[in-house]
Amino acid sequence: MESSASHVDEAEMQSSSSRKNGGWITFPFIIATMAGLSLASGGWMINLIVYLIDEFNMKSIKAAKVYNVVNGLATLFPIVGGIIADSSLGCFSVIWISSLISALGILLLLLTAAIDVLRPLPCDDGSGLCASPSKHQYVVLYVALALASLGVAGTRFTIAPMGANQFDKPKHQAVFFNWYIFAFYTSFAVSTTVIVYVEDNVSWAWGFGISMAFNILGLVIFLAGKRFYRHVKEQGGSPFVNLARVIVAAIQKWRVPLSEQIQNYYHYPSDKTTLTTSPIPTKFFKFLNCAAFITEGDTRPDGSISNPWRLCTVRQVEDLKSLIKLFPLWASGFLISTQLVIQTSLLILQALKMDRHMGPHFEIPASTMLVFILLFTCITISIIDRILYPFLATYTSFSLSPLQRIGIGHVITILSMAVSALVESRRLRLTKSLNLQGQNDAIVPMSVFWLVPQLALNGIGEGFHFPGHIGFYYQEFPASLKSTSTAMVALFIGIAYYLGNGLIDLVQRLSGWLPDNINNGRIDNVFWLCCVLGSANFIYYLVFASLYKYKSMDDKPNDVPSK
Repeated sequence: MESSASHVDEAEMQSSSSRKNGGWITFPFIIATMAGLSLASGGWMINLIVYLIDEFNMKSIKAAKVYNVVNGLATLFPIVGGIIADSSLGCFSVIWISSLISALGILLLLLTAAIDVLRPLPCDDGSGLCASPSKHQYVVLYVALALASLGVAGTRFTIAPMGANQFDKPKHQAVFFNWYIFAFYTSFAVSTTVIVYVEDNVSWAWGFGISMAFNILGLVIFLAGKRFYRHVKEQGGSPFVNLARVIVAAIQKWRVPLSEQIQNYYHYPSDKTTLTTSPIPTKFFKFLNCAAFITEGDTRPDGSISNPWRLCTVRQVEDLKSLIKLFPLWASGFLISTQLVIQTSLLILQALKMDRHMGPHFEIPASTMLVFILLFTCITISIIDRILYPFLATYTSFSLSPLQRIGIGHVITILSMAVSALVESRRLRLTKSLNLQGQNDAIVPMSVFWLVPQLALNGIGEGFHFPGHIGFYYQEFPASLKSTSTAMVALFIGIAYYLGNGLIDLVQRLSGWLPDNINNGRIDNVFWLCCVLGSANFIYYLVFASLYKYKSMDDKPNDVPSK
C-alpha cells in the first residue's frame, strides 16, 4: 500500500466520487461501521478467558482453549461469508444480516452475566471447591458464543472488500485498507481498556451491554449509508463451483491433444476484449488447459457451452491457476498466526500471575495488556504509510512490495517469540526463588509491564504483515473472488487458532510445560518451540516468495509508492 496513498490529492479523490455511487462519500459510513462492530466484538471477546475463569469456574488452560475456539470461529467462517457475498447475497446483505446475528449472541452473553441461574455458583474461597456449570448453562453459553462469533465472522472481513469496491484506483483502495486496519485495531484498543475495565470493576452485564450498544450503533450507521454505496453485482453462482468445473473438465479431456490456436479455446464474448485474460491459457499447470479446449459437442449452435462440467472459459482456467500459485504463500500464514495465537492466549494467564498494580489502588485488568499489541500495530501502520513510504519514494529507488512487507512481519514475529521466552524465564526463576510454585493463587512480585516489549514486537510485526497480506490477496485474487480474497486472510488465522489448540494439547500430553497453575510449568519452552517453528516457516516463505511473480509485472503492486 503505497506512500502516495496518504497524500491523495483532492482532484483524484473527487474522481472516484464523481459517480452516482461509491467513492469517498462512502468512506465515513464504512469506517464508522467497522469501528462500531469492532468495539462490540472486542468488548466481549478480549476478556473472555477471565469471564470463563471467574464466572463459569473453568480451569485456566481449558478457558484458553475455549477462547481459541471462539476466535477460530470468528476468523474461520469469514470464508463462508465471502463465498455467499461473491455468489448470491452480495457484501451489503451479508454484513447487515451478520450484524444482527452478533447482536443476538451478545444479548445472550449479557443474560448469562445478568441472570444468576445461567451461571454456576461462585467458588467457595475457603475450601477452594468450585461448582461446574450445568448442562443448560453450557448450552446457553456456547450458543451465545457461537452466534456472536458467527456474526463477527460475517462482518469483519466482508467490510474490507466492500470498502475497496467503492474505489477504482489501487492507491485509493490502499488508503482504505490502511484506515480499515487502523480503525479495527484502534477500536479493539478502546475495548481492551475501557470496556474490559467496566467488566472487571463495574459488572460483566454492563460491559456486555455496552458491547451490544456499539453493535447496534454500527449496524445503524451502515444502513444509513445504503444509498451511497456502490453495490457490486454478485456472480449468480458460486465462483468455487466454477473452479471445480475446471478440474472436472480437465480430467475428462486429459488425453486431448492441445494446440496454440486461439480459436480452439473458449472465451465468453466479454473476455475476448478484456486485458485480464490471456488469448490462450498459460503454460503453468498446462494439464488444466484441457478444460478450456473446445472439442466436438462442447458448444451449441449459438456458441454457448452445452455442458459447463466439460467446457470452461480461459478466464476460469486462469483463475484456478492463480489460486494454485498463491497457495504456498497463503499456507505460510498458518504458522505465523499460530505463534501469535499461542502468545496472546498464554499472555492473559501470565498477566493473572503477575503484579498488575499501578499505584496503591488501581489494578490493570489482565486482558487489557493486549492493548499494547493494538497500539503498536496502529503506530507501525501510521509510520509505514506517513514516513517510510514517502521517504523511499523521495530519496531511494527502492520500493517495498507486499511480499517484502509480509517477510519483515515474519522476522519481527520470531523476535517477539524469543523475547516472550526470555521474559517468562525470568518470571519462573523469580517464582522458584520465592517458593511460590505450589500456591495456586500466588502472584509473582514482577510487574506485568515486563510483558510490554514482546507485545510491542507483536504489534510491529502485525503492522507489517497483516495489511500486507490483505492488500496482496485483494490484488492477486481473481476478480470473481474479490470478496473472498480478504476472507482468505481470516481463514488462515482461524485455522491457526485450532492449530494453536492442537499444539497446546500436544505439549500437555508430551510434557509438563502447561499445567493449570502456570507457575509450575515451563511456558518459556513453549515460546522457544514457537520461535523454532516460526524460523522454519520463514525459510519456507522466503523460498516461495522469491519464486512468485505478480499477475502483471507491468503494474506496480498496490502498496508500491509511485514517484
